[in-house]
Formats: sequence, structure tokens, C-alpha cells
Amino acid sequence: MPDSAADVELLAAAQRALNRHRDVLRELGRLFADAGHEVYLVGGSVRDALLGRLGGDLDFTTDARPDQMQKFLRPWADALWDTGIEYGTLGVGKGEDRLEITTFRADSYDQVSRHPQVRYGDNLDDDLVRRDFTVNAMAIRVTADGPAEFHDPLRGLDALRARVLDTPAAPEVSFGDDPLRMLRAARFVSQLGFTVAPRVREAMVAMAGQLERITAERVAAELDKLLLGSDPAAGIDLMVQTGLGDVVLPEIGAMRMAIDEHHQHKDVYQHSLTVLRQAIELEDSPDLVLRWAALLHDIGKPATRRHEPNGGVSFHHHEVVGAKMARKRMRALKYSKQMIDDVSQLVYLHLRFHGYGDGKWTDSAVRRYVTDAGHLLPRLHKLVRADCTTRNKRRAARLQASYDDLEKRIAELAAKEDLKKVRPDLDGNEIMEILGIPPGPLVGEAWRYLKELRLDRGPLEHDEAVAELKKWWSSKQ
Repeated sequence: MPDSAADVELLAAAQRALNRHRDVLRELGRLFADAGHEVYLVGGSVRDALLGRLGGDLDFTTDARPDQMQKFLRPWADALWDTGIEYGTLGVGKGEDRLEITTFRADSYDQVSRHPQVRYGDNLDDDLVRRDFTVNAMAIRVTADGPAEFHDPLRGLDALRARVLDTPAAPEVSFGDDPLRMLRAARFVSQLGFTVAPRVREAMVAMAGQLERITAERVAAELDKLLLGSDPAAGIDLMVQTGLGDVVLPEIGAMRMAIDEHHQHKDVYQHSLTVLRQAIELEDSPDLVLRWAALLHDIGKPATRRHEPNGGVSFHHHEVVGAKMARKRMRALKYSKQMIDDVSQLVYLHLRFHGYGDGKWTDSAVRRYVTDAGHLLPRLHKLVRADCTTRNKRRAARLQASYDDLEKRIAELAAKEDLKKVRPDLDGNEIMEILGIPPGPLVGEAWRYLKELRLDRGPLEHDEAVAELKKWWSSKQ
């Protein structure tokens, strides 16, 4: 039973959330009851229902075995997936809902890998106690009449009300079973705005190194979910403070550079978290590429820091070094080539605007800015604006006004020429015909020369382009 008015409100919110899935829950409850089995909504689905953020992905647990479930679910389901059947899980599509139904588990772990020795359980409580956090260890029985009694043997509702992440068992046992749970804690801090219990934080600090047992792909999946949360900076900071970041993203913690009285500069780490927050404020919708670029844009600074004779600090070419570092880290995390290219290119370009100064860029420089950014230009606009974290309001206003002017220049040029498709005024076939040469490296060299000319001078008339090509060709003879 709920212990407070706050609990009553949470359970009422859950009931409202579950009412939107009333039909599928009743049908599912009837199917299991007719087959002589019990079924419970469980885990993140119960948590999200209590928080009023339940979507169409619903998780269930049951005493029925997978082969038993298949017999009575197949005729009812719109689609049935058995890709997780070795772990006792069936996927079910019904209308707009996606269900995952897993047989009670009572797994054991070898404390070396993160893969459990799958063992089916006989009761709900044993299944709940093996879960990652108490807020994910609540269940609601589903019957033919819909959601019924609420099960909370580990006081997950108390933890949810306090917005605290704690483990059902001792955190050393829970994280030893599956070290990925430590990274998941940081993800929930980002997604849900929770904090971690003191004993959980202590265990994360002591056991951070065990994350090395986890595959790069699983780590990257958790990092993406963390970055797409509502407050990824909080999740990243928990990672850094507990040492998880030293294992999976060491470049981030390395930005915490000491500031002494003689060499004043911003704390690059805190600046980067601020840029991440400000980039999110500029989004139209959650943008993983932009968020990664915002987080990583200054990772080249520690390696390029120099103390100048006048007491200042410089970071020459940190964008070049940072782009290489971003590429290396994301490769290690097994990201796609496109993702790596996009993020590292944004890191490389994020400082380019500061050469704009008082707006005296030539049209050629504006074209190159647009061409080098390519499809990333809208993201680059957001990243550059987010990178302004100065507390000097006058300087901040001046920087934003300068970027307004650059965007205006880009729009004016785009009205005259297609900046998204800057191509030489002659294509490869025309180059070969004019110069009388066969396909080969020389054609590519001529093409690149004409493209550079196009960037410098804008569109050329055909005869002018031919004359420039012939002049270039003559200079090579």
C-alpha cells in the first residue's frame, strides 16, 4: 500500500498512463490467465508509468516458459520475434505497442564476463531482486480486467519519490554481475534527473575499471542514450567524478585543467558542459551528432596548451588535434564511418568562424566555409553559437551579431549561386575533351584546380572557364 499522499499521486499517474494501453493489457492478461499463467508489467515500464512518461514499448515478466508463450501468443500477435529467446524473451507487436515478455529469471554471473548463466526463476520476487536498480524492480500484475495489484518488495517507490538510484542487492554485487549497470546509472541521471545513493557512488568509484569487461558497442549504446537525455551534462559529470569517464571517455576528464593565478583561462571541462547545454537549447529535436560535437569540440586543448610570456594561455591548432582525437575515440567505440566523419568535421570547423573578425571575409572565404561544412552547416551554426560562454555580455552580443552577419552573407551568396553544390564550371568529360587527355590522375588534378577557382571567383562563364583551364594546362607543359 502507498505510504503517503505523494505515493497515491504517483500510482494515480501510473493508472492514467496504463489506461492508454488498456485494451492490449486486458487481452494479454486474459491470454495468460486462460493458459494458467501470470504476467506482470515490470521494470522501466512501471517506473515510466509512475513518472507519467510511458511510451509504446512495454516490458513484462511471467512464469510461462518461452515455448509455452509462443503457442498462445502467436495467433493473437500481429508480429512475433524470438531473437531474445535464448534469454527467455519474446518480442510481440500488437497494434502500435511493442511488448517484450521474459520468463522469470534467477540468473547467476561468473563476475568475469557480463553474460549471465541463464536460469529461469519460479517467482516474481526472485526476478525483481536481480534487477539493476530498485526503481526498476517494481511490478504490476496484469489480469483480464487490466492492471491489478502493485508489487514493490524492494521499496522502489520510495527511491523513485526521492529520485535516487540504489541497487536491490549490495552495489558491489550488482555491478560485479554486470559493470554496464554503472554506466546505466549515469544514463538515468541524464534521462530522469535522478541522483545516485552514496553507496552506489562509492562502488562506482571503486569498480570503474571493470567497465573494461564491456564491449565497445554496448558502451556506445549507453553513451548515446545518455547524451540524448534531458540533462546529459549531469550524466557526463557523474561519469567523470566517479572515474567511469577515465575508462570510456578519458579525453573528457582530461579537460579539467588546473587554473593558477598567473595563467588565467576558463576551465575547459566546465566550458564544454556549458556548450553542450547551450547546443541542446538551440536544437529543433534531439541531435546526437550535434551533442557529441559539443561535448568533444575542445578535447584538443589539453594537448595544445601553452603558457605565453605575457601570462596568457594559448591553444594553437586545438581544433585540428581535437578532430583527430575525436576520430580516434569514436573509432574505438565502433561508431559508423558517417558518425565519425560528421562529429570530427564539426570539431575541426568549430573555430573557423573566429577568423571572421569584423566581417571582412571575402566571398571566397564564405564559399569555403559553406563548402567545407557541407550538410553539417546547420549544425555548425548551432555549435558555433553554443560555443559562446563568456560572461561579458557586451562581448557575447558582439560575437552573436558577427555570426548573424555571417549567416546573412551566406544567405545573400546562396541567392546568387547554389552554395550547396559548388562544382567546377567544367566536368570531367569536358576537361578530357578540351585537353585531349584520357581518364586518369591529370583529370582529377584539373578538376580540383577548377573547383578552387570556382570557390575563389564564383561561377565562371563557359568560355572563361575553358580559357582558365588551358592557361593552367600550359603552365604544366
